[in-house]
Amino acid sequence: MSRRQWWMWVAGAVLVAAAVAPLVHTWLTNPDDQRLVDLDVYRTGGQMLLDGRPVYEFYTPAPQLLPFTYPPIAAMMAVLLAGMSWSTAQWVWTVGIFVTLAVAVGYSFRQVLGRRNLRKYVPWVFAFLMVVCTYLMPIRDQVRFGQVDILLVALCVADCLVKRPWWPRGFLVGLATAVKLTPGVFLIYLLVTRQWRTLFMAAFVAAVLTLLPFVVIPHDAADFWFSALLDPERLGSNAATTNQSIRGMLIRLYLPETLTTVIWLLVVAAIGWYGFRGARDAYKANDSVTAVALVGLMAVLLSPVAWIHHLAWVVVVLGAIAGDGRDPVRLRVAAGVWLFYVVPVPWWGVSLKAADIPGVSVVLGKIVQNGFGLGALALVWLLVSWLPKRRELA
Repeated sequence: MSRRQWWMWVAGAVLVAAAVAPLVHTWLTNPDDQRLVDLDVYRTGGQMLLDGRPVYEFYTPAPQLLPFTYPPIAAMMAVLLAGMSWSTAQWVWTVGIFVTLAVAVGYSFRQVLGRRNLRKYVPWVFAFLMVVCTYLMPIRDQVRFGQVDILLVALCVADCLVKRPWWPRGFLVGLATAVKLTPGVFLIYLLVTRQWRTLFMAAFVAAVLTLLPFVVIPHDAADFWFSALLDPERLGSNAATTNQSIRGMLIRLYLPETLTTVIWLLVVAAIGWYGFRGARDAYKANDSVTAVALVGLMAVLLSPVAWIHHLAWVVVVLGAIAGDGRDPVRLRVAAGVWLFYVVPVPWWGVSLKAADIPGVSVVLGKIVQNGFGLGALALVWLLVSWLPKRRELA
């Protein structure tokens, strides 16, 4: 790297830091009981292990009263956070969010960043993409709550998209699956694309990291797998607006519970078949970014509970839609998707319902309230059906 390129990367990093500083300042100067509340959960889970107390019986202090909801291996890893002061942990985690976002952006937009005629402008293009993706609502929520989702996205993206990884391919997917279960959809992806060696490694790592706590902290491991995991309300109100999974949208219709469950299972089966088939076809077409984006959307839509910050996968979706940046139609679509996930669409639906406009508020309000989930469904169709046709026209 020449001195000029080095300075361009430094300038780009300074630009990103300046652009995201207002967001970081807002959330890191929040009242202490409102600041990075999910990071507080992780850190307290690690502290419970150090204190020899049951991990799945504690709640963070009022007014949050949040329990630890992750598998026990995550609590074991959180011991590192517990060893830091609260102030240090906040800064370490926040910096980590942007480092892992950079990994996700770098691989998701690798086509445009790899263009020869843009090579000398790559630092500026990368800085622009970092800022653009930071202000997506699911990414803003990573900073607001101190969430782990973008780390999981980066692990899965790197594992699937790096050309020659220095680690055994599948290791990172297995790690992500063990930490938060929902990345387990990538095991299905590896199965349907017949990546047998990678599938074996991912399943092996996930299994080892799942069984290890039964040896080290057996009581907590049993508590999670045979009690905490079986209580979906432990995650919070499943009917809350922030739950944008298919199940969350159906629950907000307030149908009988049995009917809701039957409809959910049928819809999940249909969407899963469509999405994984599309991911397989994208993989065969040598478009792994689109394949990973589709699998990420499956992690959100098929999960019983998927909060807005779980939609960090939109970063990969934008990279898949934008492609190499030569198609103006794809760029306009990507810009529209970006804008949609920047503004708080679901909360507009809540406000619309509260406005109580006869004949409008209830129906339209519910549709808008489910906006991010319905948008994710539309993105699945876009990546499976629209994007291949667009590539053929190019």
